[in-house]
Amino acid sequence: MTTPDITLYTSGTQNGVKASVVLEELGIPYKVKQVELLKKEQYEPWFLKINPNGKIPAIVDHGKEDFPVFESTAIAIYLCENYDPEEKLLPKNDPKLRSQVIQWVMFEASGIAPTQGQSNFYCRYFPEKIPFAINNCANEIKRLYGVLNKSLEGKEYLVGNKFTLADAISYPMIRGHFFSGVESIDEFPNLKAWVERIDTRPATQKGLNVPVPDQMKEYRENPEKLEEFVQTIQSLIKKRLNM
Repeated sequence: MTTPDITLYTSGTQNGVKASVVLEELGIPYKVKQVELLKKEQYEPWFLKINPNGKIPAIVDHGKEDFPVFESTAIAIYLCENYDPEEKLLPKNDPKLRSQVIQWVMFEASGIAPTQGQSNFYCRYFPEKIPFAINNCANEIKRLYGVLNKSLEGKEYLVGNKFTLADAISYPMIRGHFFSGVESIDEFPNLKAWVERIDTRPATQKGLNVPVPDQMKEYRENPEKLEEFVQTIQSLIKKRLNM
């Protein structure tokens, strides 16, 4: 395997740190370019050449003819397929285990991430509170958490009782449950223990601090910072919607 030469384009969001967590867990060297979302750098022509959808994260693999990869799930799978010869995160030789990991990865991508993203919008960003939308999102998040909690019964991790991509890709969103309108996960003891277990992984924690210090931790510990951030986003939405 050639030495990786990768640039990560990201921001310190729940979605953005998924890529850096995977990079750190795999021990892949990489360069970081912070994309300033509030300055709308993600819509500038240079970035749209990397990701035409104008979203972070994205990577460019310079060792493979400057090959760009966008979407956090696609990035994670790409990195595992190309730079995980020890099968740290994604099994290659056991088709059943590999399928199980990918199933949970897709569960995160199709369920947890979009639901929590939608909840972030209604719970935090939208200037007007819509109780039905907020409650509906919270209930769906709890339903998804219930699925995970049941699946973690008697296990430390989701697949094969070892840390895999299924855990790495899901953890950044779930640890930010409070941001998405679910203040406590005490009713999901297996899931709560799983979060606390991953909290102790040095590589994952390093990934959470890319490209800036862990924002979810800061918002959890400093409500004033959270409110300041929310007010900034709400102001931008009001301008966009002429509210």
